[in-house]
Amino acid sequence: MTDSKNRPGADGGDALVSALTAVGADYVFCSSGSEWAPVWESLARRHRDGEPAPAYLDLTHETVAVGMATGYGLLERRPQGVLLHAAPGLLQGSMAVHGALLAGVPMLVASSESTTYGDGPGQDPGGQWYRNLSIVGGPHHVAQPFTKWANEAADISTLPTMVTRAAELAWRAPAGPAYLNIPLEILLEEWDGREAKPIVAPGSTHSSPEEVEPVARLIREARNPVVVTETVGREAGGFEALVAFAEAWDIPVVEPDSAVCGNFPRSHPLHAGSDIGPWMDEADLILLVNCRAPFYPPSRRPAKAKVVVVDQVPQRPHIAYQVLFADAYLEGNVAHTLRQLTRRAKDLDRTAVAVRRAAQDERNAAEQDAIAAAEERAEQSEGVDPVLVAATLRRLLTGRDGIVVDETITHSRVVKRHLKTADPDSYFYVQGGLGQGIAVALGVKLAARRRPVVLTVGDGAFTYNPVIQSYDAAKAYDLPVLVVIFNNRVYKSMNLNHRRFYPEGAAADTGEWLGTDLRRLPRLAAFAEPFGMHTETVDTTDALAPALERALKAVTEGTTAVVDVLVTR
Repeated sequence: MTDSKNRPGADGGDALVSALTAVGADYVFCSSGSEWAPVWESLARRHRDGEPAPAYLDLTHETVAVGMATGYGLLERRPQGVLLHAAPGLLQGSMAVHGALLAGVPMLVASSESTTYGDGPGQDPGGQWYRNLSIVGGPHHVAQPFTKWANEAADISTLPTMVTRAAELAWRAPAGPAYLNIPLEILLEEWDGREAKPIVAPGSTHSSPEEVEPVARLIREARNPVVVTETVGREAGGFEALVAFAEAWDIPVVEPDSAVCGNFPRSHPLHAGSDIGPWMDEADLILLVNCRAPFYPPSRRPAKAKVVVVDQVPQRPHIAYQVLFADAYLEGNVAHTLRQLTRRAKDLDRTAVAVRRAAQDERNAAEQDAIAAAEERAEQSEGVDPVLVAATLRRLLTGRDGIVVDETITHSRVVKRHLKTADPDSYFYVQGGLGQGIAVALGVKLAARRRPVVLTVGDGAFTYNPVIQSYDAAKAYDLPVLVVIFNNRVYKSMNLNHRRFYPEGAAADTGEWLGTDLRRLPRLAAFAEPFGMHTETVDTTDALAPALERALKAVTEGTTAVVDVLVTR
């Protein structure tokens, strides 16, 4: 730290704001708790005196706060600050924090509780801590399983550098949330003004030429190689680097169902769909590029292929069970590694390349024909087929540089297949549990205000969201998004599993399917009406496109729009 003169009345709240400013946080996403009064006072003073500070977002639910930080971080890829209320607030937001861990989004999450319970010197923290808010051992022990790192700032003298350490750990691969418990007494304690040093971006890692050359030789010798990727598009420059690599070597790219972002243009002739199955017996080289769980079941080993893993952190510490069958690892930065391999795409066997390219062209043509046929059938459907919803969104978003955040379950394959996103940072799938989608979409919009942002969500997932609090945030911070609900009036994934496990069971005999019926819910679009948002409910094919056009126009004009589409399946 560097010494500076103390300000009159400066305390731990000012130390925390100063540290968040130093680490480069653009925003503090806060779900309010009474312990953050020192932070609010610091922000009020800084605003009055014209001093720098992160922008403050006052949010009314923990999932909204963390989800918005996640959405913002998906695009900006830098640590932001998240303040939650005490241990109960941390527990309420824990699903979204876990989602940020799975999504690889860096953030500093903090909550606070008392450590003296009114028996220590200084200001009285309040009796609520003694009676019902505190957790034995501190909330950092609670946060440990779903964060990269969890600790407590035990003294005002170490608070700024603990914030620095947390942010630096969160930013490094694999990026994710770090947690810091900041006791209320520390926030109220006098601060001597020593500030945290600004942090810089992590340094780049590179696979050495001695590691890259043998892999390039394997690719050159392979007759039927394939790339499988889940998250290369999440890395800065990863999307573009994979396109250049695939084109240089003429290698097909598979995005399995486990892919959680756009990694490769779905309109590209080298895109090989989402099914890795055919390659398990046919491929002689499988390149797993940022692919944490490629094989299912995990013991399903490729018949003859060598497996090369290209991933900065291939063994993910937060995954309980992970099987890669690797024959070689390239563990440098993924974009750098792909660029190195691209430069080595020389002296190729043109006959072998022509054979595999012809096979891929045939696969791609068959897939495009199948997509077109499915969309033609959907247009003829008596009700609104989910394929038509995705295809209509694709047509409306063409040329608009849109971003789709997806929180569907049974329709997720339809959304990915028929949206056919083709640009970096144009598609993200919500991870870690249902109920975060609206907040994540709002965070994405916060980072990309000039781009249209669309949330595709099932009716079941929609009802898990803190809808009112999310709409409040959209309205308060001028974040218009388009919410499209794929409403089949049922928890379809639950119903499918029941039928799969017990095809001739009692429920099949009587029709008593428990845990699935959502027909009793009111009009889902209606929840947006008190906020003055644009709402539509659609149940016919002819009405779909005009409704979505009106909704997208409303979003362009600055109003969140919700379109509840009653789909046939």
